Amino acid sequence: MNTATPQQAGEKLIRLLAVTLVISVMSATMFNIVLPEIRYEFHLSFAQVSWVSVSYMLIYAIGSVTYGKLADTYRLKSLLTFGLAAFALGSMIGLLAQAFWMVLAGRILQAVGASVIPATGMIIPIRYFPPESRGRALGISATGLALGGALAPIVAAFVVSFVHWRWLFCIPLLTLMTLPYYRKYLDDERGQESRLDWLGGGLLAGTVGLLLLAVTNGNWLLAAGGMIVLALFLVRIHHTAEPFVQPKLFQNKSYTLMLVLAFFASGIGYSLPFLSPQMLSHLNQLAPGGVGFVMVPAAIGSAILGRTGGKLADSKGNAFLFFTASALLFTCFVLLSTFAGFSPALIAVFLIFGNVGQTFMLIALSNTTSRLLPKEQVGVGMGMMSLLNFIAVAVFASVYSKVVDLGEAGGNVNAATSAGEAGIYSSIYFVLACLYIAMVSISYTLTKQKARDGMYKDGPEQRSPQARESSTSEK
Repeated sequence: MNTATPQQAGEKLIRLLAVTLVISVMSATMFNIVLPEIRYEFHLSFAQVSWVSVSYMLIYAIGSVTYGKLADTYRLKSLLTFGLAAFALGSMIGLLAQAFWMVLAGRILQAVGASVIPATGMIIPIRYFPPESRGRALGISATGLALGGALAPIVAAFVVSFVHWRWLFCIPLLTLMTLPYYRKYLDDERGQESRLDWLGGGLLAGTVGLLLLAVTNGNWLLAAGGMIVLALFLVRIHHTAEPFVQPKLFQNKSYTLMLVLAFFASGIGYSLPFLSPQMLSHLNQLAPGGVGFVMVPAAIGSAILGRTGGKLADSKGNAFLFFTASALLFTCFVLLSTFAGFSPALIAVFLIFGNVGQTFMLIALSNTTSRLLPKEQVGVGMGMMSLLNFIAVAVFASVYSKVVDLGEAGGNVNAATSAGEAGIYSSIYFVLACLYIAMVSISYTLTKQKARDGMYKDGPEQRSPQARESSTSEK
């Protein structure tokens, strides 16, 4: 019997959650460095092997929202038990895989289970912590996310340096150690009961899945099918009482435009952990262990400087952090485009700029988005942003894979780099740098238009002294 007070239970649960988040985030990204090995072992194209990551991200996105809604009907400890058991079962299937379909099945089942973890990360701070200490609880969760991202390449590089890549599937089994403690300290509380729109969720998953398959296979019929399912999804969310996605959110034009920016920022930024390992393996002939160690400095840098990004947002404003992040990412993409195929040590340095920039970007966009919505819509609105970010990662990963498959022997759009095997990677990073110029231009225009009342609005206490003086003089 659990005799701990709610406060004591909350303190124990938030630490369990941080550990679980570390393992969950590691599982999501650490397979990126072994995609070349999986590709060669099973004789796959880059687009085909990308489904090891794409399928995980897509199901993780839909599942995190689904579990959050199921927690209103079922006990959280029951959902966690099911989720962590599925996470472990998927790991066992992947560990024993002798064919690619088994690897894919293992990753899909892992994602079905692991997606309960971000949903839990939203619920525990709300249920077990009062508002005055909820920020600290969320900070501990954020630390788990950052640590997982930093440890993923380190652990993956260490494991594949000694054993086969399949042993990466063993790491999520560690989450089973936390399950008895979750069951001990979680109560039997349920949220406000609501109806889950299973049909709407299925139509959304079907839309994205069909479009990703269309990209992977170059099949226009699949693309047409995806558009038809998308139309059905839009009809569904406008004609049901409790839709899977709230259409009224999109009546806020500033919020909608910020979702678009966040979608592209997440997809573009995912090129760093997804495409860079393939480039290092292909052009520099690095083994998975070597690829992992090249990625380590960037992961550590983003984890260490993440708090600095938050402080910059508070002291200088979200717009300042957005433009700083854009400058770092633009620099990274230009350097990667120009020096594709050069020394791995140089690539490691360039990736630091990109990873830190991406961390700053996500902080800026999250802070800005949360201030565009009324208080009663913030939770749903941020959940929608998280959902679209995961979908963006899946979509862009498929696009990167297909472009590499189609252009491995092509030319190069960056005149500073010669064509050849490096040409396709150089071209992709050059295009991404150009996309960031477009994003910054759009954001700068919006910042000027919304300076008095809108998109990047910060409270006076959160602006820089210069911004406060400027605001005062204008009044």
